[in-house]
Amino acid sequence: MAPNPQEEFSKAIDRIHNEAKPVIDFSGTSSRREATLDEARQELAQSISRITHSLFSKKYGPLVGTVTESTVVAVLKDVENNVYRAKGDVTLVVQELLERVMGSRKTK
Repeated sequence: MAPNPQEEFSKAIDRIHNEAKPVIDFSGTSSRREATLDEARQELAQSISRITHSLFSKKYGPLVGTVTESTVVAVLKDVENNVYRAKGDVTLVVQELLERVMGSRKTK
């Protein structure tokens, strides 16, 4: 016995009406939580590790990805520390330059 197309269509329409409507939120707020710096660093290191493993595992062995991941985490932590220190240095230099520029205008 062949299914009746009108019955199938009406069943589909009924199912559409009975399902919950999708919620569309355009408010701009995200429902998922923001990743921490450690989580973001680890995720980036894992991605680089996977890429390195797929490219170089045949030539350098299966541990190249694991070594790369720990190295990337260490390098990223060092870069973060250096940027934090450099931020303080740049702030001091900019303050000194502003004082010299503003001080020279006042004396004239």
